[in-house]
Amino acid sequence: MITVENLSKSFPLNGSPVVALRDVSVDIQAGSLFGVVGPAGSGKSTLARCIGLQERPDRGVVRLDGLNTGTLDGRRLREIRRQVGIVDSKIDLLAERTVAGNIASPLEQLGLDGPQRRTRVANLLDLVGLTPRASQRPSELTDGQRRRVAVAKALAASPSVLLADDPTAGIHPDEAGSVLTVLDRARAELGVTILLTTPDAGVVRRVCDDVAVLENGTVVERGTVLDLISDPSSRTAQALLPAIETTRAQSAKYDRSVDVVLVGFASVGALLPEAAGRFDVELSTIGGGLTRIGDTPVGRFRLGVRGVQADAALAWIAERGGHVSHPARGPQGLAA
Repeated sequence: MITVENLSKSFPLNGSPVVALRDVSVDIQAGSLFGVVGPAGSGKSTLARCIGLQERPDRGVVRLDGLNTGTLDGRRLREIRRQVGIVDSKIDLLAERTVAGNIASPLEQLGLDGPQRRTRVANLLDLVGLTPRASQRPSELTDGQRRRVAVAKALAASPSVLLADDPTAGIHPDEAGSVLTVLDRARAELGVTILLTTPDAGVVRRVCDDVAVLENGTVVERGTVLDLISDPSSRTAQALLPAIETTRAQSAKYDRSVDVVLVGFASVGALLPEAAGRFDVELSTIGGGLTRIGDTPVGRFRLGVRGVQADAALAWIAERGGHVSHPARGPQGLAA
């Protein structure tokens, strides 16, 4: 488990400090894929470097499995650093070495013998889906393939934590998914804890369990992705849920309109028709749509509601995990 407590970090610029992090606190569960999302300059990379022991904070504590890393130096610090693999947004591979040779280089530095080294490299090539490319040079690969090699290289020494700093940066969208799939496989098959930073909320939608939203070096929201998207007012929900646009004419056909967020196969597939039948009301979808958070289907709908027992039907939906709210006016509210 990674625990960050009241972390602050600043850098000098023209004689004055520029604050990168302000009292940041997050808990990252072992074996999770934790996303840190925010715009450029929000402090994402600085947080990753502090957790990776590449930067020392001005104040606050980073604990790895309860160990206060701020008390470490010398040999002990180097030992703990080896437990953290790092994938930078800039791909750094040895041009003169093959794909397999790049993945093997950290193992050579550790003194691992030839048979063990080859077995480990073969397993990692399979993990990142590049076994057929083992003998090629980095220059012969696409950007997405090179990023996958970088992930395998960072995993070579069997770290317990992997920091992936904007891993889809500069990669064509068609290839970005393969990089995220590799990270998800590393978490699932190797048990590694992954901290992923990104400016793209869509990355969080695809692979993250938990998320912290950074703005100007401050955590403005954190929690599990599924919990946050259940609250339509959260920043995470606003970024990830389908937009709702309806006209006044559409809403005027019904007694009222409400917005509903449904999470999970059972809720998305059955909750609305069951409520309509149970309470003899009309619940018509007049806006919104479906998406997926990881493997979980999520729907946000605007419903036109008609019927004497409408309040009872909506309360029944809420009791079973649906989030029911009145629509807000504006870009995702009623259109003129």
